[in-house]
Amino acid sequence: MIALPLAHPGTADHRTPLRFLWWMARGQWRTLAGGMAFGIVWMSCQAVLPAVLGRAIDRGVAARDTSALVAFAGLMLAIGLLQAFTGIMRHRFAVTNWLVAAYRTVQLTGRHATHLGGTLPRKVSTGEVVAIGNSDISHLGQVMDVSARFSGAIVSFVLVAVILLQTSTTLGLLVLLGVPGLMLLIGPLLSPLQRRSAAQRQLLGDLSNTATDIVGGLRVLRGIGGEQVFLDRYKRESQATRRAGVEVARLQSVLDALQVFLPGLFVVAVVWLGARYAVEGRISAGDLVAFYGYSAFLMIPLRTATEFANKFIRAKVSATRVCRLLAIEPDTHDPAEPADPPATGADLLDARSGLRVPAGRMVAVVTEPSEDAVRLADRLGMCDPEPTAEVSLGGVPLTAMRRADVRRLVVVSDTGAALFSGRLGDRLDTTGEGGDRVVEALRTASAEDILQALPDGLDTQVTERGRSFSGGQRQRLVLARALTADPEVLVLVEPTSAVDAHTEARVAARLRQARAGRTTVVTTSSPLLLDAVDEVAFLRDGVVVATGTHADLLRSEPAYRALVTREAVATS
Repeated sequence: MIALPLAHPGTADHRTPLRFLWWMARGQWRTLAGGMAFGIVWMSCQAVLPAVLGRAIDRGVAARDTSALVAFAGLMLAIGLLQAFTGIMRHRFAVTNWLVAAYRTVQLTGRHATHLGGTLPRKVSTGEVVAIGNSDISHLGQVMDVSARFSGAIVSFVLVAVILLQTSTTLGLLVLLGVPGLMLLIGPLLSPLQRRSAAQRQLLGDLSNTATDIVGGLRVLRGIGGEQVFLDRYKRESQATRRAGVEVARLQSVLDALQVFLPGLFVVAVVWLGARYAVEGRISAGDLVAFYGYSAFLMIPLRTATEFANKFIRAKVSATRVCRLLAIEPDTHDPAEPADPPATGADLLDARSGLRVPAGRMVAVVTEPSEDAVRLADRLGMCDPEPTAEVSLGGVPLTAMRRADVRRLVVVSDTGAALFSGRLGDRLDTTGEGGDRVVEALRTASAEDILQALPDGLDTQVTERGRSFSGGQRQRLVLARALTADPEVLVLVEPTSAVDAHTEARVAARLRQARAGRTTVVTTSSPLLLDAVDEVAFLRDGVVVATGTHADLLRSEPAYRALVTREAVATS
């Protein structure tokens, strides 16, 4: 019994699609070998049944030998039982191979997406990642699934050819040479099918990306009246994807038709030649019945071989996409000689802006223009596309430490943070400790009302990206998740922008209490939050121009006062 998901998916060889497929096959070689073994026995049983039936007719029926007839009937029963058992086992192994390949792909891409962090959305579209989970894992699983039947098809084909050669050299050679010839006739269709499948796969990823963007920005689109524009765009892209799918289906239908038509012609040729030999007395009546059985059976390995070629092409296209994702490198890497992280109670310094956050203090940052707040937060969390040594903790540059140490010490929660689907308690508990820590974090984020309104409480299943919650509820749950981590340094970007004033006041008071003794940076322009922090830093054009309490800056900095009290708007 294989436990899924796997404890560790391994390190993939993603240099080429073929190497990736071979790596996957090696990773599950035991179940592949088991499936192939049962597949070979299963299909070989079908291959020898016509021969046994022919012998039963010649030695039992024609010779009027009852004991021989009973013996051959018993042999056919035993072969049938063996075929049934191996067929069941082959199917079990095939399903296992499909699931292992699919789960391994999901784990590989999920682990790499986590490793990339903020690099992922900058290097690849959301739709591309979604398409891997929707279709590519199926194609990769199917090629592992069909491998058991394909190996059985090859062995049974050779077995039938050997039996026919012993009965009739001409018929044996016809089978031995005719089957590869049929494959060569189908071969020219496989390359165009691969190109069309790749083009459709690209369009499908683009369409998924467009759909994700539309759903994610639906409220904004409604606000600016842009629904029709994006609807027209989605229609155009969906129709292009549909046409590409039709092109694939058109070629696929020709391939499927040839899979029936060409083997049918081949079967007719074998039967016709066998019938002539029977009339001429060169083969017995039992041999003729056996030839009919072989003719019907040979369609199975022929169709299985073309099915394998078809699924292998689709798997290769999917492997190309997966390899492309796995080849993306994160923007930051561990240094060759990483420095040890500083001791607890270290100051945070951003040399570019001049921002200094004393250890254990809660500092609010007000920026003009407001976009600078996001760039500052990315810099403080080493999420910048081009991190530099300008940010240090306790005098140690973040770039000099291991990425894992930085992620453990500094947590950034911005407005783009989303909730993952699954059990709510598990999605909020980033440490695995659960219990009181999650409950306390929810209280600090003033999210108790959300929990009370849910019939299943923390056992509630969160929908994709938390869409079942309102914007304000999602924001408070995201804040609770960040608080559960309880990092040495917590950077919050506009944590209360979607909540009402009363809730914001509670969050401000509770946040100060919960983070006492821990370094906290909050980028905001809300007076309620600004009044609750230890110190406020005012940045203009990315540089600190004033620091002090909220009340001090209101008196001494007109630009600050205009920004946080909206005076400029009120007087215009």
